[in-house]
Amino acid sequence: MDIQIQHKKGLRKKHIPYIVGGTLVITLVIWLIMSNGKGTMRVDSGEISIVNVQKGQFDDYVRLDGKVLPISIVRLTPEEGGIVKEKVLEEGTQVKKGDVIVRLSNSSLELSILEAQNSLVEKQSIVRNQALTVEQNILRDKLSLKDADIKMRRAQRSFKQQEKLYSENLTSKENYDQAKEEYELAVENKKLIEFQLMQDSIYQVNDLRKMKNDLAVIDMSMELHRKRKENLEIKSPIDGELGSLNVELGQSIGSGSSIGQINDLSDYKVEAMIDEHYIDKVEKGLEATFERNGKTYYLRVRKVYPEVVGGKFRTELTLVGERPENMRSGQTYYINLMMGQSDNAIMIPRGVFFQKTGGKWIFVLDKSGKKAYKREIKISRQNPKSYEITEGLEAGEKVIISNYEAFGDNEILELD
Repeated sequence: MDIQIQHKKGLRKKHIPYIVGGTLVITLVIWLIMSNGKGTMRVDSGEISIVNVQKGQFDDYVRLDGKVLPISIVRLTPEEGGIVKEKVLEEGTQVKKGDVIVRLSNSSLELSILEAQNSLVEKQSIVRNQALTVEQNILRDKLSLKDADIKMRRAQRSFKQQEKLYSENLTSKENYDQAKEEYELAVENKKLIEFQLMQDSIYQVNDLRKMKNDLAVIDMSMELHRKRKENLEIKSPIDGELGSLNVELGQSIGSGSSIGQINDLSDYKVEAMIDEHYIDKVEKGLEATFERNGKTYYLRVRKVYPEVVGGKFRTELTLVGERPENMRSGQTYYINLMMGQSDNAIMIPRGVFFQKTGGKWIFVLDKSGKKAYKREIKISRQNPKSYEITEGLEAGEKVIISNYEAFGDNEILELD
């Protein structure tokens, strides 16, 4: 007779793996529910930078590298071309206005000037002789008028004498009439001479004025020709420093070509390149500062160039007030260019986190300091030290500003 075997009820070994697996699944589900589906990552707090969110004065400025340059540069441009005969001065020499820097030779120009001057001298001689003739004619006419006046006066005296004698029956009627006719003739002769001289003088004065103008033009032309010859000596137009001189002995230099420059060292300016991001904010008159040997100096934007090259545009700034000692062209100053007014603001220090987030979010620590959560923020302005936060953070909170690359897409950080 077979004996029926009864199976024992209860937990057996083969059930354990199923129980463990189920427990893990349940635990995972609970963790997902608790974390709302957000990734969590453990981070060593010693390897990240944690800073406090602060409220204080935010200075709206941008940091620039400024290069010191002469206040102005004058180009050396010869008015006459020629061959370099002599380099009188070398680069770096201090010069005064009028100092000869380069001498040129131009035989064809000198011959042309000589011919022109000879022609002008001949014309000048002709005009002078014509003017002399006119002046002599004027003098002759004056003498003629004087002679006519004297003859009229003599005839007048003779007539009056004859008139008196005739009234006393002491002379004949013929003598009286003759004296009268001679007097009347002298008066008419003087009138004719006066009329003729008046007509002649109009033409003579005009001719003389024209001749004098011609002489003035000739003198001016001769002066211009002399200056053309003098222009073969290239001179410094200002006091300053001979900054560059690109000529060699025997070199042919064309008229109007640039051969060098004179640096005006009466003052200096600072040139800086600025990121095109600020092109709408930078304008003439903005103030800037820089420090030199522990002292602060002030600048003002003098000129803004609109051309953008390589993502940057050029500006010129001039010094306001005191200048640093031993200021030299070519020096570099680190400038703080003020872009706006300083205001109280919520701010955090600049950090590498910005490269990952673009300033749109940041990890913020909770009150325990053990966890950090991703939070959206809004950055308004920035300067070389800080970001101005207008939304998302409050003073006293702590944030992580170090590199976020290792955090991946996790939104919660557990700090060890």
